[in-house]
Amino acid sequence: MAANLQVPNVEDGIRYWTDQPASVDGVLGGYGTGSLPRVDALGSRLFLLHLYPELSTVPSALKPLKPRAIPQPFRALDVGAGVGRVTSDVLLHLVDNVCLLEPVTPFIQEALKNARKSANAESSSQNGGHAVHWPGLAALTKSVTFLQGTLQAFDPAHPLASYYSSSSINFLDRIGYRPDPNDPLSDIDSRFDVIWCQWCLGHLDNNDLVAFLKRSHAALRDQELDGHSGRSLIVVKENVCSDAEDGPRTVFDEQDSSFTRSDMAWKAVFQEAGLRLVKEQVQEGLPDGLYAVKMYALR
Repeated sequence: MAANLQVPNVEDGIRYWTDQPASVDGVLGGYGTGSLPRVDALGSRLFLLHLYPELSTVPSALKPLKPRAIPQPFRALDVGAGVGRVTSDVLLHLVDNVCLLEPVTPFIQEALKNARKSANAESSSQNGGHAVHWPGLAALTKSVTFLQGTLQAFDPAHPLASYYSSSSINFLDRIGYRPDPNDPLSDIDSRFDVIWCQWCLGHLDNNDLVAFLKRSHAALRDQELDGHSGRSLIVVKENVCSDAEDGPRTVFDEQDSSFTRSDMAWKAVFQEAGLRLVKEQVQEGLPDGLYAVKMYALR
C-alpha cells in the first residue's frame, strides 16, 4: 500500500466539524434532508437484528420494541456520535442503554438538547425534516449517557479515565433510567454488548485506530463474568473507496482531515488489531455519487 504523505489530525478535524451546522443535515454533509438518514438507519437496525435476533420481539424493525427478559441491560457504545442520530434512530430502538461519545461541542450539545426534549415528551416536532425522538427516555425505560472527548483518548473499558494525560473525557449528563437514582455513573465501567463506530474512524491514523480497536475489544462483555452470551461485537460502518491494483488503499481528505480506506485497508487494520470478522455487508439504497458504505461486525 502506498504511503500517505498526510495523515488525520484530530484538532484539524474538530475545527472542520465545529464549523458545520449542528444538525442531521450538517453531520451528513448535506444529505440529511433526503432518504439517506432513514435508509441508513433501517440498514443498521436490520444488520444488528441479524446478529442479535433476540433484540426484537415485534415483526417490524421499524416499530418500538417491547420489554425483554434479559440478565441485565443490553448496553451499547456510540462513538463519534455527532448529534446522536445513530443513538436515537438505531440503538435506542433495540438496546436498553447507550453511552454516547462525541468531541465536537456544538454537536454533542445539540444531541443533549434533543434528548432532554424527548425525555420531557416535547419532541414530536420535526427538525429539518428529521424527527427528533429518543425512544424510552420519557418513560425511563432506557437511558443515554453523554460523554465529550476524542477517540484517541477514549478507553471504552473505563470511559471516564482518559488514555492520555493531556486529554480529558468529560461527563455531561445521563438522560432516562438510572440503576442508582443517586449516581448517574454507577454502571459506567460495566462494558458493552455492542460498540458502534460509524463515519468517525477515518479521523484516526492506522496506529491510533488499531489501538482504539484493541481497547474496544477489551471492553466487550464476557460470558464468564456477567452471564451474557459471549457474542459482544464491535460494528464498524464506514465509507469504503476502491482498492488499489496492488492491494489496500487510503485516500486523504484535506477538507476534514480524514482517511477513506478501501475494503482491504479496513481488513488489514482489523487483522492488526486481532479482531475476527463475523459479518460484512454493503449498505444498499444510498444516493448516487457517494462512496460505498460497508458494515463490518467484529469480535
